[in-house]
Amino acid sequence: MGGGWGKRGSGVPLAQRVRGELAPDAHPDGGDRFGPDCPARHCWVGGAVDAEGVKRPGLLLEWRQAAGRWEGRVTYVARLRPFEANGGWLVVEEWLPAELLTPC
Repeated sequence: MGGGWGKRGSGVPLAQRVRGELAPDAHPDGGDRFGPDCPARHCWVGGAVDAEGVKRPGLLLEWRQAAGRWEGRVTYVARLRPFEANGGWLVVEEWLPAELLTPC
């Protein structure tokens, strides 16, 4: 088999072999790939502005409490004019209720 398929590796994840450090999702603080001091976190965004009914991958930037509930400021991509040919995508930044955000 070509390309190394079917061969057994060393058991060390590629991220650790290349960088010689913790894997991106294995930071001691429990955070994800942006490091312990960065507030941004990957998330899934429900209720995207394009209303296609699928969760979009997003980036949670910060939290706030408004009217007694938590909201997250997120960025994600959504379809622009999805029913037109090659409708394209746009970047959305908005505050959403915490119930619409799921950790990755």
